[in-house]
Amino acid sequence: MSAPYKRLHLCGIGGSGMLPLALILKGRGVTLSGSDRSCDQGRTPEKFAFIREQGISLSPQDGSGITQDLDALVVSTAVEETIPDVKAALTQELPIIRRANLLAELFNEAEERVAVAGTSGKSTTTAMIGYVLQQVGRNPTVMNGAVFRNFQTEETPYATALVGGEDLFVTEADESDGSIALYRPTIAVLNNIALDHKTMDELLQLFSDFVSGAKRAILNLDNDYVARLAANHPDKAFTYTVESKQADLSASQITLNADGSDCLVTDHRVGGASPLRLAVPGRHNISNALACIGCCLQLGVALEDICAALSGFIGVKRRLEVIGTQNGVTVIDDFAHNPDKIAATLATLKETPGRLFLIFQIHGYNPIRLMRTEFAEVFVKYLGKEDRLFIPEVLYLGGTVDRSVTARDLVSDIQAKGVNAEWLEQRENLLARLQNETRPGDRVVVMGARDDTLSDFAKEILSRR
Repeated sequence: MSAPYKRLHLCGIGGSGMLPLALILKGRGVTLSGSDRSCDQGRTPEKFAFIREQGISLSPQDGSGITQDLDALVVSTAVEETIPDVKAALTQELPIIRRANLLAELFNEAEERVAVAGTSGKSTTTAMIGYVLQQVGRNPTVMNGAVFRNFQTEETPYATALVGGEDLFVTEADESDGSIALYRPTIAVLNNIALDHKTMDELLQLFSDFVSGAKRAILNLDNDYVARLAANHPDKAFTYTVESKQADLSASQITLNADGSDCLVTDHRVGGASPLRLAVPGRHNISNALACIGCCLQLGVALEDICAALSGFIGVKRRLEVIGTQNGVTVIDDFAHNPDKIAATLATLKETPGRLFLIFQIHGYNPIRLMRTEFAEVFVKYLGKEDRLFIPEVLYLGGTVDRSVTARDLVSDIQAKGVNAEWLEQRENLLARLQNETRPGDRVVVMGARDDTLSDFAKEILSRR
């Protein structure tokens, strides 16, 4: 790392973007300290115990961790200037660095740089690429927003990063805060473009610039917006499809089942083909795998070696993760939080029989204002009369935000279209009801983002079976 950072304090260190960055920085010899509002509130204490075990000291988010020996304070986009750590840094004239800027700095220094973008599938695709490259001995550094289940152990329960060499860096590229514009990838991977976080005009501009700035681009022809970008960049586009379109890479002979899939992958540029067996379910994961395969082909890995490695990939945490089955009822933990992700999850679940009991925790008031109509439409499209949808009030962790549109408003929209939906002030009120109302063959799905306690809630549901 060219910048002279020896000691950094990370505000919000437990966040899905900050924690893997912390692990990479620690692996490169930077002395770290941190704070987090969730730690102060006593949420997910096991995560902060893990952070301390990495040799990272934690302090309350009250400004006390901002000391004279620091080189800078690192903050996420969501951190406001009213946060005591930020106020203390401003008072002490300590440099303040955005998390995305620091990550981009690390990323852009690598010789080979893979950035994975898109509305949905970024974490899984990033994990697939990282896993394959690690399996074939390329020693990548990988920055991810989700836990790699392949590398999760009792000692590393929060394996959200791989700390490898400095020459090959793979990262998610986030469009939600515009930080995707900071990356200079040699390979840009773009899964899809759909409404999330920003208006479509803003998203299309961000993703267009992302592809334009890369040397090579792995592009999904099954998404109309991405297909347009491929047509605009024929010189750098390597395309893929699961829908029998003309592309460089395709999947055919697809067989889907509850815990994975089989298909034949064909590289039409050279005429080579290889069977692929995935241990993660859903057509969307075949698409994610094709994005991974296209990227790794561009890095010089043979098709057969990529497919062989992918057969051992078991996914990332909270992506259709089966927590367990008790008395015939299966509990699933899932990260889906925007309409596109929800559609992929529900389409996969509907491929197998059984009633669905969905608990959908909306991850913020801005998303519900932006996507209220689209949220309602996706649930109406996929849920049947026998399914049940429960929506607790919107997750609120503090700060200044417009709370004029609530979960109750969304539930009213869905009910008006005939779907069995119910608003809840507290999701804990559901525990006894789920115990009494579910029967063998049912699936209970806990769905949402940003709230680490959702996984604990899923485990609590299972324990009461």
